Amino acid sequence: MADERRGPTLLKAAAVGALSGLAGVAAMTAGEKVEQRFTHRPNSYVPARTLLTLLGRRPGESEKPPVWNHLMHWGTGAVLGALRGVWAVTGIRGPLANTKHTVVRLGFDQTLENTTGAGAPPSSWPAKEFVVDVVHKAVYAVVTGVVADRLIRPSLESRRGTRSH
Repeated sequence: MADERRGPTLLKAAAVGALSGLAGVAAMTAGEKVEQRFTHRPNSYVPARTLLTLLGRRPGESEKPPVWNHLMHWGTGAVLGALRGVWAVTGIRGPLANTKHTVVRLGFDQTLENTTGAGAPPSSWPAKEFVVDVVHKAVYAVVTGVVADRLIRPSLESRRGTRSH
């Protein structure tokens, strides 16, 4: 593909990826609600507190702002979905890409939550909480990836650099 077409193609893939990420968040949220009915795990407001801290506020532990929670939840899904869209158009696709995207989602959330002081490192969580978080993020990544891979052709896939020399 000509260089002058790369930019618009990447932007379109990012936009479609963002929409794919919203589909992933919808699936993750539905899964969380089903899981919570069985486990009786309460909603987490760490995402809201993280976003508020990033915006310069200092939310207390007792604050449970649902609108901010949704903004962070859906916003992160769209942003990281855009990344997955770029991956799809450049040939980073399928189950391996979905696995890597799960790790990116977990790492992104933990980086923001821990740098703002709104969350604790996963190593300090009960094992059950860690497993639940990984499963939900995997649902997000798989749904996002399946949608992105279906809607975005790998038109910018390169064969350069397939060998180290």
